[in-house]
Amino acid sequence: MRTIGVVLFDQFELLDVFGPLEMFGMLPEEFAIRLVSEQADEIASRQGPASVIEHYASDGHDYDMLLVPGGQGTRREVQNQPLLHWLVKASAHAEVVASVCTGSALLARAGLLDGRRATTNKLAFDWVAGQGANVSWQRRARWVEDGKFWTSSGVSAGTDMALALIARLCGIVQAREVAHWAEYVWNEDSGNDPFAVA
Repeated sequence: MRTIGVVLFDQFELLDVFGPLEMFGMLPEEFAIRLVSEQADEIASRQGPASVIEHYASDGHDYDMLLVPGGQGTRREVQNQPLLHWLVKASAHAEVVASVCTGSALLARAGLLDGRRATTNKLAFDWVAGQGANVSWQRRARWVEDGKFWTSSGVSAGTDMALALIARLCGIVQAREVAHWAEYVWNEDSGNDPFAVA
């Protein structure tokens, strides 16, 4: 059983979170999901609906996996030093650290992606790349794996990445079964990026 800590902040992107969690959540014997924030009891998404928080950063919980979504809120959170410090500390204990969309801006700003390959949302690519000058940003990638750090492109790419993580941790057969249960057409090729600029 691996525990996934999902880092939420005001104005996160709904699908960045709940696309991947739908996939992990189909394997409750393998993954326990916890929603984490700095201090708020409820966190509103960019689309409006709020999520109820289960853990706080100050609780001292360790997570086997961290999931950092993107969204408009990342523009503010890249300046949030306590959150960035917590990401560094929590990442040290995690087996996997994953981001969706502009969530990679937070990992980059925290210095966690220095010297690594990473990707992000194409429409916000230059802004995100500006948060980490020492990162090898990949414009053509559905998702990128570099050691324990996984970053995905825009929004829906996070679901493809989640299935790739399930394949790595639980086997390709299990990942394909999860995609089938969800009636989801999984893009299994991280280099097959139809939204990349030619």
